Amino acid sequence: MANRNHHTIILLQTSHHRATRTFMDFDSISLAIDGICGLYERKLKDLNPAVRNISYDIMDLYNFIDGLADMSALVYDGSKHAYFPYDREWIKERTFQHLKKLAR
Repeated sequence: MANRNHHTIILLQTSHHRATRTFMDFDSISLAIDGICGLYERKLKDLNPAVRNISYDIMDLYNFIDGLADMSALVYDGSKHAYFPYDREWIKERTFQHLKKLAR
């Protein structure tokens, strides 16, 4: 799936408690990936409030994604007029491609 503007809903559950289920929605896959990175960065800042510059690598981000009780994406395909589900492995692959593109 090309990275055109596909409305994307990220479904996540931070722990095994059902009350931690939530979602984030974005106008594109790229914005959704940025949102996931932002979620991780906020967690890092909460855990390290005295550190001014926090850095992380892709494996740290993957560990964060894998550490969630659940994460998946629903991506709208306008040609089919439907949302299609994707798992956390797809999210991690899209994250890698997105960050690689940004690094260029």
